Amino acid sequence: MSTFEQFDLQQCWPRPANPKPIVLLGAGGIVRDAHLPAYKKAGFSVRGIFDPDTDKSQEVARDWDIEAVYENLDNLIDACGTDVVYDLATPPSAIEEILAKLPMGAAVLIQKPMGTNLVDAKHIRSLASERDLKAAVNFQLRFSPMALAAADLIKKRHLGELLEIDVLVNIFTPWHLFPFLIGMDRVEISVHSIHYLDFIRSLAGNPHSVFCRTMGDPRSSDYAQTRTSAILDYGSDLRVLMNINHNHRGGKDHQIARFRLEGTKGCMLIKLGVLYDYPNGEPDEFLFCPNDGDWQSLPLNGTWFPDAFIGTMSNVQRYDAGEDDRLVSAVDDAFETMALVEACYQANAIEGVKPEID
Repeated sequence: MSTFEQFDLQQCWPRPANPKPIVLLGAGGIVRDAHLPAYKKAGFSVRGIFDPDTDKSQEVARDWDIEAVYENLDNLIDACGTDVVYDLATPPSAIEEILAKLPMGAAVLIQKPMGTNLVDAKHIRSLASERDLKAAVNFQLRFSPMALAAADLIKKRHLGELLEIDVLVNIFTPWHLFPFLIGMDRVEISVHSIHYLDFIRSLAGNPHSVFCRTMGDPRSSDYAQTRTSAILDYGSDLRVLMNINHNHRGGKDHQIARFRLEGTKGCMLIKLGVLYDYPNGEPDEFLFCPNDGDWQSLPLNGTWFPDAFIGTMSNVQRYDAGEDDRLVSAVDDAFETMALVEACYQANAIEGVKPEID
């Protein structure tokens, strides 16, 4: 298989010229696995951290040489004002309370999902508007090298008109790393497949309607759902499918996590490497084949974890400084992803058509 670089595809978001320090609100696994490795790689300064579990935040601060550990959120806000970017890495139920306390006009990056449901998302959108927050939701898949390259390939018309978007994930996910999900009514779509729905939206816009089934699995009985199948209706030309299983027990050799995108001029395959042996992961891959041609591999300059987290923070920083003219995953746009998530759950509650066998 040959490599290709002739299309000169975008793979990273421009860095801010003079980034503000970052303060982390949350000290969970995603902070260790993605936020902090990303900021270290980018050279961003992390000034402080807060978590209701002070022992946890102190441990993260020691491991990552973070200057200040705050035991009280109000003290952190008083100390930092609008001189920092607030990086929320909290459960969705905590977002509203935190936003209500942030300084007017503050720059903030909010961990997805944007609340536990669409009602929460509406409140968050209103709060961000009322407080004039420069607020984005951390839908970082869009900012991964592979996703940026895919979007650029489509924008430059190398794929032609989009005809197929197919997401297939059949992997083993170590759910024990996310104990806060136990007891939540909505898990798989709200926490995982929301990334795919958001990325699909970024490429194709909002669908007309959705068909969906999301369900649990006795092999992951503590979690409400770990399997999802969905069809997004974009009319008669574009077919969009999503088929997700987090409970594969057949070993690594037959796990799969990929996007397939086909158009009138060619096809691309994207491997989501981080999902293999999460959180260790494997390299992402990007393959492209023009019609009747040969498959070619694009060398990627990074991976979803942690590089995409550099992109989301860079966009917030640059927008705050006036270097970017828009927040790519601003709360208004993120709300539309939350509306699509809500539609999936509503579709899940609708009974299908029964075969008439009499």
